[in-house]
Amino acid sequence: MILEVKITPNSSKNEILRWEENRLVIKIRGIPEKGTVNENLINFLAKTLGIAKSQIEIVAGRTSRLKKLNIQGVSREQITNL
Repeated sequence: MILEVKITPNSSKNEILRWEENRLVIKIRGIPEKGTVNENLINFLAKTLGIAKSQIEIVAGRTSRLKKLNIQGVSREQITNL
């Protein structure tokens, strides 16, 4: 399933804020250099969803705050209930 997210980096903690325009808005720790935020995003979502990190892939927006993720092994309902 494809999930669109809007990232706010440099947060004091990782947290899901809300749904906005069919995107999940997430605060993520770390500075947006050397892929730190992307790595933290994948780790956070994998832990939150109870899946392996390898099941989450950034398919668009690696250097943008707006990202598209391909998440395998979860239903749309699981994502919607975040």
